[in-house]
Amino acid sequence: MKNNTFDYQIGNRTAGVPEVNFDDAREMHPYLAPPEAMYVGAPGKHGYLRMGFELDSEGKSILRDLERRVPIIVQQELYFDREWKELPCVYILSSGGANIDGDRYQQDIYLKKDAFAWVSTGAATKLSEMVRNYSGMRQNITLEEGSYLEFMPEPVIPCRHTRFICDSVLTVHPTATLFYSEVYMGGRKYYKEGEMFVYDILSVCCRGKRPDGSDLFREKFVVEPGRLLNPRQLGIMGEFDVFANVIVMTPPEKADEIYERTTAYINRKEKIAAGITKLPNKAGVLFKVLGMEPQPVKKIVREFSSIVRETVKGIKVAEEFPWR
Repeated sequence: MKNNTFDYQIGNRTAGVPEVNFDDAREMHPYLAPPEAMYVGAPGKHGYLRMGFELDSEGKSILRDLERRVPIIVQQELYFDREWKELPCVYILSSGGANIDGDRYQQDIYLKKDAFAWVSTGAATKLSEMVRNYSGMRQNITLEEGSYLEFMPEPVIPCRHTRFICDSVLTVHPTATLFYSEVYMGGRKYYKEGEMFVYDILSVCCRGKRPDGSDLFREKFVVEPGRLLNPRQLGIMGEFDVFANVIVMTPPEKADEIYERTTAYINRKEKIAAGITKLPNKAGVLFKVLGMEPQPVKKIVREFSSIVRETVKGIKVAEEFPWR
């Protein structure tokens, strides 16, 4: 674990191990009963991660600050990108199994001036069946002037009766670039007879901000297959099983170039679709992908990340490792 050389604020509290609580979220009110086993936030159920990247004296981007609390594990940055050898790559791992009711997690990622990094997870995030409570994740990503981050975790897989809420605050300097992606499966597609869209609730919110606190945009979707609209309806998921959401916050001239280089399409034969739009307040672009299997969806997200990286940094993304 590395020494903390950072001094920054997360919301109204100094960096540390904050409380994670979503009980005030209206959509989670049916799921506030205490778990019958380990209580909310018990050791092993309250994971915390803080990572800070900065340039060293030689101009190399390094993971300078690291604090972690079980079950979250991060070891060190690796430099394996064949096209961008100076890029620090970090995998977020977990020593536990699937998320269960009562689990609370927070991840704070901070890039100082001109730093750059790539962050992913070592495997998909599994959300188990939940009986009384819910699982919650809070994320704070902060980018200073001229910094660049690609945040590309593996898919989230909800099971039957999953209850999950995630709130992400993306605070990005006008000269910085954030590639933020998330991929959601409809369920365990090949488990027994399949568990597609039989979870209780997914509540996902992303908010874009500037360092001065000004708001840029807010996107939130709450999916409750058993209570409200059926996700299989036209205009929601329809016939598709996998959904990818990508937010790119970048300077307006870069956003315009990315937008022009990206084609929206529907391939009915391959059953995959992609679309792009511009974010409000000249904050960047929003890219979405629908598909039947995670691998083709991840491939399109990766190809889009190459467009973004080439536009901003002049470096393409290398081919994915076969085992990923």
